[in-house]
Amino acid sequence: MVLSLDLQEFILRARVLKLYRQALRIAQKAPVHAREELRLAIRQEMENNRGCNERQKVRFLLSEGIERLKRLEEMLDMQGN
Repeated sequence: MVLSLDLQEFILRARVLKLYRQALRIAQKAPVHAREELRLAIRQEMENNRGCNERQKVRFLLSEGIERLKRLEEMLDMQGN
């Protein structure tokens, strides 16, 4: 089956994938004993919202994800110092 995306859907999908990759990179900063659990939590969060097709909700989830990722990165940076 060929999936046809319009430009807005394509852009949203790219932003979601970018957020996912950023989250996995930031998870690498976590202490060794917590990395796998953090990666699994990130993956589960993405899977929970995988079927969401409402653009407005996807935008909301993206902005929420970006904020949560910023807080996580700040927390991990504070632990590292």
